[in-house]
Amino acid sequence: MINCYEILGVRHDATAAEIKKAYRQKAKLFHPDATKSKDSEKFQNLVRAYEILSNQRQRSIFDESFYTRSTYTKNNQETFDYYKWLSARMDEESRAKLIFFDLMHEREDEAVAEFKRMSMEHADFNLKQWFSREDFMDYGYILAEELALRNEYYDAVILLEQIIRMEYSFSYFRLFFPEVLEFTLSILKRNIVDTINDELAIDCYERALDLGFSPKEDSFFLRQMAELYKRIGDLETSKICYEESLRVSPESKNRNFI
Repeated sequence: MINCYEILGVRHDATAAEIKKAYRQKAKLFHPDATKSKDSEKFQNLVRAYEILSNQRQRSIFDESFYTRSTYTKNNQETFDYYKWLSARMDEESRAKLIFFDLMHEREDEAVAEFKRMSMEHADFNLKQWFSREDFMDYGYILAEELALRNEYYDAVILLEQIIRMEYSFSYFRLFFPEVLEFTLSILKRNIVDTINDELAIDCYERALDLGFSPKEDSFFLRQMAELYKRIGDLETSKICYEESLRVSPESKNRNFI
């Protein structure tokens, strides 16, 4: 496997702009038209390295496969440890990748702890911006499962909401999407009321109303919100939620919800 960073002559934490600049400089040197050489292997490797590192998904895959499954030795002495490299860095991209790296290497507790820490310290911390749709869908779902196992239901719902919204932005067939919806609905029905504070519970149900569930489920969310608002003393909003639940699904008036 080629070392893309070495071929381009950039650091492992190089930015997209630095990668593009390095490629342009080396392309001028190695292009067959410039060198008049019939051996184009060096140029082809350069192009391939650039294609990998300039694509966020391919770069992520390369980082994991090259630095965790292969032994990369610099000067036959220093072994590159991708985990230690990520752990030593404090930028959001590295911390996000560390969370998923831990998750995939049987360090679930560490992954959850780091996710909680980053979420608390950075209000705008957003995992999905650092991964492709496919990776975020897979790893994000696994992280949500781990959060739910630790009774971190609010965080699990927020993460699942991001996955669902991302999935709705794509029109093609969603193979595992029903599983995501079923898991999210299960948490909303069974693990919200009386497990997190009432304000956060209301927030979960408000978010759920925008996620495309059925009228029956939306009515359930509204009924739960009505009870929660009543419990915190906001009777007017409680009444509004209850009446809206009947409008959304009239047949739910006498239904015994889970």
